[in-house]
Order: sequence, then C-alpha cells, then structure tokens
Amino acid sequence: MRRLITLSETEIPKVWYNVLPDLPKRLPPPINPVNCEPLKAESLEALFPKEVVKQEVSSDRWIRIPEELREVYMLWRPTPLIRAIRLERYLKTPAKIYYKYEGVSPTGSHKPNTATAQAYYAMKEGVSRLTTETGAGQWGSALAFSCNTFDLKSTIYMVKVSYHQKPYRRVLMELWGAEVIPSPSERTKFGRKVLSKDPDNPGSLGIAISEAIEDALTHDDTKYALGSVLNFVLMHQTVVGLEAKKQLELVDEYPDVVVGCVGGGSNFGGIFLPFYYDVVTKKADRVRFVAVESTACPSLTKGLYLYDYGDTAKLTPLLPMYTLGHEFMPAPIHAGGLRYHGAAPILSLLVREGVVESIAYNQVEVFEASRLFIRTEGIVPAPESAHAVKAVIDLAIEAKERKEGITILFNLSGHGLLDLKAYEEFLGGKLQPYYYPREKVARNISKLVKELEQLKVPSPTDLIKG
Repeated sequence: MRRLITLSETEIPKVWYNVLPDLPKRLPPPINPVNCEPLKAESLEALFPKEVVKQEVSSDRWIRIPEELREVYMLWRPTPLIRAIRLERYLKTPAKIYYKYEGVSPTGSHKPNTATAQAYYAMKEGVSRLTTETGAGQWGSALAFSCNTFDLKSTIYMVKVSYHQKPYRRVLMELWGAEVIPSPSERTKFGRKVLSKDPDNPGSLGIAISEAIEDALTHDDTKYALGSVLNFVLMHQTVVGLEAKKQLELVDEYPDVVVGCVGGGSNFGGIFLPFYYDVVTKKADRVRFVAVESTACPSLTKGLYLYDYGDTAKLTPLLPMYTLGHEFMPAPIHAGGLRYHGAAPILSLLVREGVVESIAYNQVEVFEASRLFIRTEGIVPAPESAHAVKAVIDLAIEAKERKEGITILFNLSGHGLLDLKAYEEFLGGKLQPYYYPREKVARNISKLVKELEQLKVPSPTDLIKG
C-alpha cells in the first residue's frame, strides 16, 4: 500500500488542458456593458498579455507549456499525491482517500501554477509591472513570487480585513519585492470613493479587483493578473489534475469522486477538469465532481446564474456565472480565498448543466474536520482547502454506511501554516458559523436584475438554449 506517490521532473505535463471544446453547451460570451454585445477578445488586451488573451478564447484542446516555464515549475512540480491512510483507518471507512498536495510550492498553494504563466507572458511582451488583488494572500504571494522570478514589479491590493488578519502573508509578498496595499485604499479613484462613504470598510475581493484594474488601466507599462475565474486561469491549473491522473495510474486507481473547494473556481477546475475530459471522451465512467464552498459566500448554492460584473466598480465585462451580486460584502471568515461573489463561467456552466454538484459548509464545522485531518495526516490545511477536507470526510462516512469501497480524490490546494491565527480562534471557541442571509442574496440579485434589464443584457440561460 503506497502512501506517497511521486513522479519525476520529466513527467511534469508539457501541455495544459483547455476544456472549451468539450463543454456540453457553448460557453456564453462575456458581454461589453457599453453596447451589450459580445466582447471582442482584443478588448482584453488592455488588461492582459496578448498570449493570455489568445488562450482565453482558444478552441485548441491542448496548449503547449513553454519549456522556460516548465523549468520554473520544476521548483515545486510534480507535487505529491498522498493516500490518507491514517484518516481512512480513523474513519473505519472502506473508501480510499487520495489528496494532491499543492502546499509544497514556494508560496504554499496551487496559485503559482498560473501566476508564473501570467508573469512569463507579461515579461515576454515587455510589461514591467503587474497589479492584482488578493483575499487570503495566497494569490498575492504567488504573483509576488512570480514577478520576482521574471524580473517584474508587482502591486498587490489586499482585502483590508485579510491584510490585518494575515500579516505574515504581507511579509511574504514584501520579501519577494511586492508593494502591498490594504484595500480599499487612497491609491485609486474607486478606493477613495468607497472610503468616503465608509471609512471603516473592511474590503472585499470585488473592491480590490476594481482597484487593481484601475491601477493597470491608468499606467501604460502595467498589466493586470488574475488568480481565478477566467478560462485561461483554470486551464493553467490543469497541471494539477493531469499529474494526479498519472500518479493514480501508478497504483491502478481511478477516482469515483473528485472534490475541491471553490472561491472563484481555479483549484477545483485544476483537479477535476482532466477527469471531466475522460468522462466526455468515454475513457471513464461517470465521475462525481463535488464543489465545496462556504455558507458565508454561497454563490453556487444560493446565487443565481446571471450575467454580472467581476468587480464592484463594474470595470470588468459582464460574465455568465453563478453570483451573489457584485455588491456582495462578505463576512470576515478566515477562508479569504472563498469570499468572492461569483464563480468561474466554465464551472458555472457545468453546475448549471448538472455535471458538477455543489455543497456549502460553515467555518466551524470546516475547522473541526480540519483538526481531525491534522491529527491523522499531520498536515495543516489552509482554511480554504479545509472545506474540501470536510466534504471528503462526509463522503467517506457515507461510503462506510453504504459499505462502498469508493475512491475519493481531492485537492489539498495549500497549507495553513500562515493561517494559525484562524486555528487559534477556532481552538478558543471564537469562530462564528456564518450563513449569508437569503434576504441579502435576494436584495443584491433584484438590484442586479433591474440593471441588466435596463441594459437589455440577455440571460446566459437563453444563450445556452439558443
């Protein structure tokens, strides 16, 4: 029985998997809110490097990973696949549990898989600085590391509540040379507008995105980098699932269930999309794909499938996604990476079509599950990844009740060694089980629907049917 399953450096994937050709329905296009017409791809070049924009709309199933970038991946890839034998024994379950451990990257999460790619293409294009937002700090530290790797400057707008909750994330970013700014800030026009109305505003990912985009658009030498949501980000993350497939082959296993936590959808997309490819191409039987989110930010379980802006200031195109409304303000949960109002268009479509199922947990039950994982497996999960841990434990217990020897795979997308403040509060009984109220969802969505009707924006569901 192998606990640790590894690959050699030569087995790092040479291509990314682009799911667009294999979706069950055509992905509704981004909408330009100015004229309510499908956004032209070249419009995105004001924000992103041209090669990234090309990848966003590509119909090629496999996109080559540049060798120069694969050499950077070798700093931490391939990442290990680990069988959770001690957890299985504790639960007395016939289920086999495997987790892909992305916490071995320099920044401690899966995020450098796309951050290094975006920084690489920006460097190739002659860009000198990248801006971005970050919630928990995992994405911000990944971009800071990646910009340092390719000799670029970086400016990170960090959600203010996380900036104060997680000071060592900020230190990590600064060690890699990043400028880290608590958002909302006085640096941007939109930040000043938010603070003028609410000087104590704790910030949100939507606000931080707005600030980072405004910064990029007002400086000629600067582009914007994105840690989740768009197609190219999920594509870059498929190195995770592609490696996991090879590793499971070494022990003659294949998952019955694939699980991942969801904020915007990048780490879950990275682990499950390569297995989705097997299902649609008939190389595998049906696999359950389970997306796990927070009850404090339940876009997939309580939101609606609509066009919405990706940020609070409405600087982005309108995207087809499950959303709580772009004016959503999250509770100060410690899983900062899950505090986003929407979900990736690719993931949203697959939830809408019944390919992916979604569940939500509150942070108290999540930390309880994580403590069990820590005591059996020895690894401290990030609060985001702990949501997947909770779902896996529940699935394993259900398997025991049904006496089913299923195989479960999940993405442990980051370690929690810089999140020990959250665990301290959990141990001290200070965490609250936040549930985002349905009435607030209804209020946000009602306002959004009226705005969409005034703009005459079509429903993404109608576009799918069409």
